[in-house]
Amino acid sequence: MDEKQIIQTESDLMPNVYAKRPTVLVEGKGALVWDINGKEYIDCTSSYGVSLIGHSHPKVVKAIQAQAEKLISCHSSFYNDKRSELLQKLVQITPKGLDKVFLSNSGSESIECAIKLARKSMEKPEIIAVIGAYHGKTMGALSATWNKKYRYPFKPLVPEFKHVQPDNLKAIKEAITDRTAGILVEPIRGEGGIRVPPDDFLPGLREICNSRNILLILDEVQTGFGRTGKNFACEHWNVTPDIMCIAKPIAGGLPIGATIAKENVMNSLKVGEHTSTFGGSPIVCAAACAAIDLFQEENFPRRAANLGAYFKAKLEELMSKRTILKEIRGLGLMIGAETRFEVRNILSKSMERGVLILNAGRNVLRFLPPFVIEKKHINTVIKVLDIVLEEEENERQLSSPSK
Repeated sequence: MDEKQIIQTESDLMPNVYAKRPTVLVEGKGALVWDINGKEYIDCTSSYGVSLIGHSHPKVVKAIQAQAEKLISCHSSFYNDKRSELLQKLVQITPKGLDKVFLSNSGSESIECAIKLARKSMEKPEIIAVIGAYHGKTMGALSATWNKKYRYPFKPLVPEFKHVQPDNLKAIKEAITDRTAGILVEPIRGEGGIRVPPDDFLPGLREICNSRNILLILDEVQTGFGRTGKNFACEHWNVTPDIMCIAKPIAGGLPIGATIAKENVMNSLKVGEHTSTFGGSPIVCAAACAAIDLFQEENFPRRAANLGAYFKAKLEELMSKRTILKEIRGLGLMIGAETRFEVRNILSKSMERGVLILNAGRNVLRFLPPFVIEKKHINTVIKVLDIVLEEEENERQLSSPSK
């Protein structure tokens, strides 16, 4: 099929639930992707944070090929060598004390497991989340997600969820009742605009949970696996949760989710209470083992910290000359650039010039490039943004009424 046929087929046969971009991507290598016409793009989206080690990394491809020839599927009612290997690797790289892992297929699924774990282990129903949070779109995860446009069409949602002001320890303390099982937060709010909390927030939250006998649940689906310059974002504040949810990049691009908890919390689940047909698939586990090996061998968190600092500095330089930019924030290779206007045109114009960027809300540019991005790529991104932002500023000056 040609480009038009592919676009038409997806438009006809898929529900209109994705904010589609008018291009057909067919190949990726490292930090670059190509469309069906051979046009090259620098990918600062990494497929919404999934391709963190780069597209089609040779070692991951080799691991997938080898496992596909051996065994593709093995339900977790049987034991499997690759699943066992992955479980060991995950426990080794996650914060000490998180000793048991439930494997699933996505970030939303990892959140669903965490909600059930909190309710089962604490024998209480209430979950506190924060305004501006995004945790997924399945019913439990959606109940913890804040944005009305996601929530409203599907009410009534799962009961016993409440939302409080973000980064506000006093508001959280006041929201706790004798029905509260856990507090669910992202260490850095991604969809909410790349919001980094004050340094006292996560440690303070850990103290509250300890004193009130409440579980601390951290959603590291977007922040985990070295994205922010540490193995997991909570390590910036030396905080260990009771339950941690991870997903997106773990398997080098294949679907996976993992809920990792303290042993006493995970052991509250009994046989049959929470399972997944595809969770722990050998082929996905093989890819994840290869990705974790690369993660450690290449010291990717340190690379993310260094390249992220370089990227942020370049964006801050750009902000000094382009008044459309309001604030640059983030950690490692999770960066947000807040603008004074909606970013839709900026995304489109950047794509036309070979740079793929995400949004985080209506007026924040979100950069989630792979670890393997190079400084030359970042420099090109900045040059393209400079051109696009200048165009935007000029267009707004021309369209504004003269004084």
